[in-house]
Amino acid sequence: MRPATSMWTKAMNLIFKIIRHLTDIMAPRSCAVCDRRMSPDESAICARCDMRLPRTGHETDMTGNEMARLFWARIAVERAAAMWLYQPHSEVSALIYRLKYGNRPEQGRQMGIAAARELKAAGFFDGIDLIIPVPLAREKMMQRGYNQSEEIARGVAAVTGLPVVTGAVTRIRNTESQTSKTGVQRVDNVEGAFQLMRPDRVAGRHVLIVDDVVTTGSTVCACGKELMKAGGVSISVMSLGFTHQ
Repeated sequence: MRPATSMWTKAMNLIFKIIRHLTDIMAPRSCAVCDRRMSPDESAICARCDMRLPRTGHETDMTGNEMARLFWARIAVERAAAMWLYQPHSEVSALIYRLKYGNRPEQGRQMGIAAARELKAAGFFDGIDLIIPVPLAREKMMQRGYNQSEEIARGVAAVTGLPVVTGAVTRIRNTESQTSKTGVQRVDNVEGAFQLMRPDRVAGRHVLIVDDVVTTGSTVCACGKELMKAGGVSISVMSLGFTHQ
């Protein structure tokens, strides 16, 4: 790198750091878990909470971990990983609940960035062409004003540079909450819920499906099967939370 270019880069980094400090002074950001004020170097979750939240460790085995095995014999998945273990009434569940129902879309982007940084170091995104967030039903979109999976995907895109494609597949049927349903009921609940709209956007591509939480994998399978109708589509899966079975 030329000396002039290096000096310019350092100057720009310093300017961005000053701007972020000033922004934090005028509009302090709080941790999504403990609500304490965060430092300029922290994003979405403070360092103390980030260390405490239970990690899945999926990045050490992206093809044979417990989440990846959910899709075996159901849909061909290249690799799969989630950031945290998700349990009812836990800090992780409260975190994702606020993301979905607390009008906090910026937290989705920030957590997407945090997760993508860790997974990128493990090579998780190698060979992936684009990101498909799991579509939200029109009714829920109108109620919330945003799709939490799309916000997470945009955070991932900020780290990886991968494009986020939102019009290739759509949810044509509103589904009931999966929370209290059995495995069979979850499959039935999402059957026929998605429709491929733009096969040209995904044909022959390696697609990363992004969701907020994966429990039985039924929603991802239903979405993925519809995407695969385009032909030559490879699927990988990423989520913030994973429910240990």
